[in-house]
Amino acid sequence: MSNIVAIVGRPNVGKSTIFNRLVQRRDAIVDSVAGVTRDRHYGKSDWNGKEFSVIDTGGYITGSDDIFESEIRNQVELALDEASVVLFVLDLQAGLTDFDKIIADLLRKTDKPVVYTVNKVDNAMLELEATEFYGLGIEKYHTISAVSGAGTGDLLDELAGHMDENPVDDFEGLPKMAIVGRPNAGKSSIVNALFDEERNIVTAIPGTTRDTVNTRFNKFGFDFMLLDTAGLRKKGKVHENLEFYSNMRSVRAIEHADVCMLVVDATRGFEAQDLSIVSLVEKNKKGLVVVVNKWDIAAKDTNTIRDAEDHIRKKLEPFTDFPIVFTSALTKQRVLKAFEEGVKVYDRRRQKISTSKLNDTMLDIIKGFPPPAVKGKFVKIKFCTQLPTYTPQFAFFANLPQYVKEPYKRFLENKMRQAFDFHGAPIEIFFRKK
Repeated sequence: MSNIVAIVGRPNVGKSTIFNRLVQRRDAIVDSVAGVTRDRHYGKSDWNGKEFSVIDTGGYITGSDDIFESEIRNQVELALDEASVVLFVLDLQAGLTDFDKIIADLLRKTDKPVVYTVNKVDNAMLELEATEFYGLGIEKYHTISAVSGAGTGDLLDELAGHMDENPVDDFEGLPKMAIVGRPNAGKSSIVNALFDEERNIVTAIPGTTRDTVNTRFNKFGFDFMLLDTAGLRKKGKVHENLEFYSNMRSVRAIEHADVCMLVVDATRGFEAQDLSIVSLVEKNKKGLVVVVNKWDIAAKDTNTIRDAEDHIRKKLEPFTDFPIVFTSALTKQRVLKAFEEGVKVYDRRRQKISTSKLNDTMLDIIKGFPPPAVKGKFVKIKFCTQLPTYTPQFAFFANLPQYVKEPYKRFLENKMRQAFDFHGAPIEIFFRKK
């Protein structure tokens, strides 16, 4: 199970600033994929050797106090569903409010750890004022200034204390697939089409949270896990008109998966929310297969499949090297084919390329097309190797690594994809001083 910290609290208490403070340590690494827009509600971080994800549950709250209260309830419910630790942020300047009390009451009902922090305590003189928050009936809180970073070390120590050492992998060796996508794209229908012939093959293995069920698919020569199929089968409790909430449903499945099957509704095309899901998949360095569902009812002409493919790849530039499968869950057309592609992507993502083969291929290419000179200085790349990481990462050793720019990295990535077939798997390239 992965470690997830959910930040809750009223608007304007500084949740976003705290979020940025928690994830900034790794932002440069997390967002190394060029062209990935930053998803402002979700980031990755680490502290004391523990990796965790941070979710800012700041919904879009508008309208009257009643709507405001129901939104806050939704937020807290979402946080309790998804998180391993809840971080409740209070605002010293605003003091203790009725909405803080409502949130505290909701959090009292959970058995998950809740860490309280009072923000905007910008100097020692203000420490005393924070004591009014004991009025929530809590034993301890942290005082911090999210803007300056004061107090965040102790806060992170406590958060990390509630986290698992290393997420346990219960299904070692089996490919793990997550079916993700917008609400109503047909994710559940795809799962049902996959399992329909013999329902008894389905072995529901209850997950760690009350609404996660992982299902094993073992027939036709396939053997893989489908993650969080229960979440797909029932409509979420939270309002699905907020695309943020439906995205959050996907986060845990994406984190645990090896390959993500993004289901897109052919009748609606590729939309903004699909893009943000793909950015999550890339951030987490997972394999990707795009499954265009409801293809049987989409309007077609002679070039439709080719045009649709081009359109999707154009939208997802610069990451365009992934399989696209056109399916119909209703007629079961090509549903199995989609998962066959998923298994192939899983294998490509795990492949290891020998150092000699890598150097023979890539140094030849580099010789024919070296990096452009910068300020009259020439970059010489002498050696490359695959790093011993779980996902494909490569180090190129050069005399002046700082002068290698993004377009050249992309050029090398494309050449590697052609030479070694990483179709569907994200790869990362680093330049190091030789």
